[in-house]
Amino acid sequence: MAAGFASALLDYAVSRGADRRVLLDAAGLDVAALADQDNRIPVAAYQALIAAAMAATGDTALLLRHTLTSRLETISVVGQIVHHSASLPHSIDQLNRYLRLMADNDALAGRDRFALVQERGEVWIVDHLPVAGPDYIGIEASFARFISEFRRSFPDQTFELEMQVTYAPPPHVDDYPELFRVPVTFNATRNALRIDPVWLSDKTAFEPGNAYVFGVFTRHADTLLQELATRDSLRARIEAHILPDLHEGTLSMDKVARDLGMSRQTLYRRLREEGVTFAELHDDLRQRMARDYLTARKVSVNETAYLLGFSEASSFVRAFKRWTGQSPSAFRESAA
Repeated sequence: MAAGFASALLDYAVSRGADRRVLLDAAGLDVAALADQDNRIPVAAYQALIAAAMAATGDTALLLRHTLTSRLETISVVGQIVHHSASLPHSIDQLNRYLRLMADNDALAGRDRFALVQERGEVWIVDHLPVAGPDYIGIEASFARFISEFRRSFPDQTFELEMQVTYAPPPHVDDYPELFRVPVTFNATRNALRIDPVWLSDKTAFEPGNAYVFGVFTRHADTLLQELATRDSLRARIEAHILPDLHEGTLSMDKVARDLGMSRQTLYRRLREEGVTFAELHDDLRQRMARDYLTARKVSVNETAYLLGFSEASSFVRAFKRWTGQSPSAFRESAA
């Protein structure tokens, strides 16, 4: 995901009394990784930063407060694009188009995250991001971002009217009336924000945007998307190349580089730009294949160990526990 979000949250948490070095260490990040807001950091590192910041401040609503007080255009180029959009529907289109520049999320499976839905005279912004466990804070931040940006840009016009969320009341539910200022239905069937229908009329068209500025930002964003696509294709090529040889165990990075028509140094640099090493890529592929093999229940634990290149089943068991916190046998049974 984009480093700008982690950098902004880090500064906010420090302003609330947290120790910067402690938070960076907890997230496994350094100052250099956050120097450029377009730099990519692991989503897991951002999640660890959120957890550490909440623990340090004793405030489970920390991310929510930060989102309501920060400005998206200072964190991501997507904010600049949205602020130069022509209307609410146009801005939703831009969010869906450039969402990946803020954060990757494979759970959407190619589906647009946000949708404008009209039903029975009401207008809803529906967030299609699946929610599980502590992931509810992502939905909180999503709706808080919409609300805060419109409160700031259109202080005299009502935007939000009601919220529906699929999660149960969070620990900081008592702060919701002050922060969201609208009725909230918990344990609903969807995550949706009802807004004033006037935002779909010509009466509330955004201020005429600067077409030139909009073009500058979208060209920059398109370049970033292309760079991400190129990086993804490299990783996909490497995984496709080494998958048939996983059973061999140790793989030669030199050989893989030669087979892909590049030097070891180039392959190392390209992977480093993505924030991953060859060893981490190999380990991650093994983990995903292990889950697939065991879930399908067509091979035994020992056979899975062989297919993934482990010389001993005990080594595979240790690796699988490191990946999942479960033994392969327990995972296989739970999958059944």
